[in-house]
Amino acid sequence: MNALLKRVWIGLAATLVVSLAAVVAPDHVQINDEGRVHLGAPAPTPTPAPSTAAPAPESTSPPLTRDAVDEVIRTAVGAAGIDPAQGSPTVAAGADSKRTGWTAVRENSTAQSETNAICADLERQGWTLNPNPKGDRPDARSYKRGGWYLVVSTRSNSQAPSTAPAPADAQTHLTLTGIQLNLSDIPLPEITVRIG
Repeated sequence: MNALLKRVWIGLAATLVVSLAAVVAPDHVQINDEGRVHLGAPAPTPTPAPSTAAPAPESTSPPLTRDAVDEVIRTAVGAAGIDPAQGSPTVAAGADSKRTGWTAVRENSTAQSETNAICADLERQGWTLNPNPKGDRPDARSYKRGGWYLVVSTRSNSQAPSTAPAPADAQTHLTLTGIQLNLSDIPLPEITVRIG
């Protein structure tokens, strides 16, 4: 009986790890036809035979520094017609080189158009939309570039950070949250999950 319980707990733990990895970095989780799950950088594709045309290499961005991401945020916020000084950083300068962010209280009537303008500018700056496998929430979009993930979101009073000023009923928090996350540098084991 103990062996059965142990196998059940191991299976649940493996499923939890795979689920969390699929949410954080969906492009680093592969499941093959046999049900084997591989966590980590995508497996290298085999070199095509000389008789076939080689596919164009996917463009990669060099790693970004926190200062560069802070500048990206300021530029995108400015492109939406917002003075970055109207908001405040969510992580103190020099406190953490792998996290950054900016937040401001905005009117509900303009927050969606400002969010769209910020997202359009991020794409202009070379950031790639990182779609959520369950579908993007209408109030949050995720982008990636140079080892960083950047989430643009609007938050109600109940979801706002405790340090942020409380918005009025007709207002919301417009927030950009950046985190440096490079799973390809972390050696992750291959896990087999079999159901049934």
